[in-house]
Amino acid sequence: MNRIKYLFEFVSVLFLMFTANTRARGRGGIDFDVHYVVTWGQDHILKLNQGKEVQLSMDQSSGSGFESKSHYGSGFFQMRIKLPPRDTAGVVTAFYLTSKDNTHDEVDFEFLGNRQGKPTAIQTNVFTNGQGGREQKFVLWFDPTTSFHTYGILWNPYHIVFYVDKVPIRVFKNNKRSGVNYPSKPMQLVASLWNGEAWATNGGKDKINWAYAPFKAQFQGFSDHGCHVNGQSNIANVCGSTRYWWNTRTYSRLSANEQKAMENVRAKYMNYDYCSDRPRYPVPPSECQWNI
Repeated sequence: MNRIKYLFEFVSVLFLMFTANTRARGRGGIDFDVHYVVTWGQDHILKLNQGKEVQLSMDQSSGSGFESKSHYGSGFFQMRIKLPPRDTAGVVTAFYLTSKDNTHDEVDFEFLGNRQGKPTAIQTNVFTNGQGGREQKFVLWFDPTTSFHTYGILWNPYHIVFYVDKVPIRVFKNNKRSGVNYPSKPMQLVASLWNGEAWATNGGKDKINWAYAPFKAQFQGFSDHGCHVNGQSNIANVCGSTRYWWNTRTYSRLSANEQKAMENVRAKYMNYDYCSDRPRYPVPPSECQWNI
């Protein structure tokens, strides 16, 4: 009986994903204005391809950013991004979930620019109750400035998974029962392009070369695969329901192939893990034993 239930659930998930993808393709993508709004740097943002693509830019006067109109309690959030080319030391392109309050929860993708010819770094982080410091950094195994690549965050009651082109690179498990905090506040999806020269490249030693400005990043794929919590209570019960495909058994753990792919990426391309930083954390944070 459990096997039949699992097969039915799996087929339902595939159908929902196929339907969503087909609709998106049929419309040529979803218009930015349906689910998102510009939040700052209004004169540094261009809407292209009839609103199916957005370009953020940054110069010495300002960066720019946008965010989702809705708050979410779970979901599978993906966006196609093409990063600024050439010398981008000190330039940060960000794609993340955040609750924005003083004790905020947050799940980060930050793309850290570099001197021309050097690889772009990708930094992931998880904040709970305003506390971060859970950075893991990777060197990308492709040039993210020449074409669009898909970056995704799966957030459900089981774990948070960071994806690059559908390959998982990091898992942060929900171990609240063991006393480990886990992001559970309503969060918005945010994207931005901003000046991070104080820290982003070579520990802040490499500053922005403004001769290469304006820096430009392109974004596509403005679908909405999240549980809306605007004005709702019982967020965990509502947004943890398996009526949402990203909360079903299929997404409760990585498949064997996904696990193997993640281990390969981490072995080859991860160059910093806070769990291994003994000068910073003489005693590893408690979640590190679960998130190997």
